[in-house]
Amino acid sequence: MEWSRFHRHKWDQATTFAWKNFSSAPVRRMFSFVTVLGRAALPEDKLKELTELTQEMKSSYSAAKICRYDPTRRRLDNGDYDYNADNDLDNDIGCIPTLSLEPHLVQLMATSRDPEELRYVWRAWRDAAGRPLRGKYTRFVELSNEAARLNGFEDAGDFWRSDYETDDFEDIIDGLWAELRPLYEQLHAYVRRKLIEKYGDTIVPPRGPIPAHLLGNMWAQTWTHILDLTVPYPGRPSVDVTNTLRRQGYSPFDMFRLSESFFISLGLEPMPSTFWQKSLLIKPTDRDVICHASAWDFCNGIDYRIKQCTQITMEDMITAHHEMGHIQYDLQYRNQPFIFRDGANPAFHEAVGDVLALSAATPSHLQEINLLANVDESFENDINFLFSMALDKIAFLPFGYLVDKWRWEVFSGEISESQYNSRWWDLRVNYQGVSAPLLRDEDDFDPGAKFHIPANVPYVRYFVSFIVQFQFHAELCKAAGHSGPLHRCNIYRSAEAGRLLRNVLSLGKSRPWPEALSVLTSGRTNQLEAGPILEYFEPLMSWLESQNKDEFIGWQENEAIVLGVVSSNASVRPFSAVIAALKSPSRRASLLSSTFGLRVTDFETSPVLWLRSDSSKAVQKDGMCLREPWNVLRNPTDFRAQKPHTEFT
Repeated sequence: MEWSRFHRHKWDQATTFAWKNFSSAPVRRMFSFVTVLGRAALPEDKLKELTELTQEMKSSYSAAKICRYDPTRRRLDNGDYDYNADNDLDNDIGCIPTLSLEPHLVQLMATSRDPEELRYVWRAWRDAAGRPLRGKYTRFVELSNEAARLNGFEDAGDFWRSDYETDDFEDIIDGLWAELRPLYEQLHAYVRRKLIEKYGDTIVPPRGPIPAHLLGNMWAQTWTHILDLTVPYPGRPSVDVTNTLRRQGYSPFDMFRLSESFFISLGLEPMPSTFWQKSLLIKPTDRDVICHASAWDFCNGIDYRIKQCTQITMEDMITAHHEMGHIQYDLQYRNQPFIFRDGANPAFHEAVGDVLALSAATPSHLQEINLLANVDESFENDINFLFSMALDKIAFLPFGYLVDKWRWEVFSGEISESQYNSRWWDLRVNYQGVSAPLLRDEDDFDPGAKFHIPANVPYVRYFVSFIVQFQFHAELCKAAGHSGPLHRCNIYRSAEAGRLLRNVLSLGKSRPWPEALSVLTSGRTNQLEAGPILEYFEPLMSWLESQNKDEFIGWQENEAIVLGVVSSNASVRPFSAVIAALKSPSRRASLLSSTFGLRVTDFETSPVLWLRSDSSKAVQKDGMCLREPWNVLRNPTDFRAQKPHTEFT
């Protein structure tokens, strides 16, 4: 609130000037930023309400916990469904929730290979973290839009996009995704086949979206933790140095020192002493904290901090590079006027640490710092390395786009409150090719189970940063004199690469980002380009195309899944069947409509309930996916077509 009052005071002063007529371009640029108030444009009572709402949502998210999975209290897929039981599906009635997102649930999603446990954890986290926020989020949207309109924008999404200083930003992003989607679809098809080998095609549909709980990540945003299930050439030395870090006794502080040493090797800044004194690098045991990693500039030129609940893993080592990249950017532009102490655009800030991580993750660099031995640059090892990078960099791209695409449509009113969850899953299926592992409805609020939604952090910056980091990487590799495949480049200890990087970072926000990009590329381009990321992964793309020559590429949204097993009694009432399918009697109305049909099919031991819709739009609307056409539904156990004994609509 104090910052908002200060900002409004400066806004009052700045708007008295005819600043658009000033002759100095830098001064005009300063005034163009100062005269946008943001949320401070709201009346004080509404500003207070919006601030408190945001804090309440963040606090609720940080405090969310779930109960431990107990298979003895769970209905298994091959068991009967007792719709009168109180807790056969919830697995959390009467227990005290103790498992937090980090480290417990993140670790479970990464390491468990039990689909029932994964499905439970997936659902329970969304019940605990997402559902409670739904009502608050609607009011948050109203106030955010009001603030944006008071600043002269159409809505809050329009306000966010203004950070990129281009009128066709959405078209640019759509164009980049169109170039990158073929690579993503090849990766998706290969991973889907490997997951079918592990779990079977009754769980993973051969032509459909991948169930989101099987991809090793709570949000299916990166797939690095299923490398053991999908690695192209098993038995080759792993590029994951987690075990080596632990064996060598690395602490969280050691991992950040390792990251700092990379920046110093380029001639960039070491961390100030206050960084090591005041950063939170280990999760405290005496209080709840939001463990999502973040970097902080306290704007006095000496106080910079990182908050990260660091685990000794290669993933967290890379995250340390990412967060320290934010601090390095802050250090490089600290001598700029205050208003210019920011990234050229939000994506630049996200990209800096990741650029260094592209070098830090190379086998040659890991060998150089004694974390990897016997580097063999064979074709098989190259493919394994590129595949592991793709599970991070390529798998993330559609998620990086759709989170804000959803929010932009919410802010604009294209998505109404009654469509929050269904449209979320429309986008997840359409862009990402992943589906919910169980039925979702508008009592759920699955977007809220992702930190950036309650914390009000724009997300498309991460999509753009993945493009920018490869553009940076290509140019820094040229400066370092690298020759050979781009994925083998390591700029460690290159003063020339460091000098070029400093020239870009020190500009801060003093010039529009296309000018900063032009500095990086020596004037070759000032546009976002997918070329460097495609060049980096070109060997993998060729390999995937050869591996997938007999595969279905993409996903059909009208594939079906088994929704549940109903009572073995041959006489099944529609009411109990609906409960079996939807796992909640309150949801039956949406199913008993003209667009849906329910069928109970008599198999060897228990009937299995199938759901089908003739309208793919209806399927998308309710966030469901269907596996096969109505007339070829098959037993998930032996695949023999069966005659239904009960049918109703």
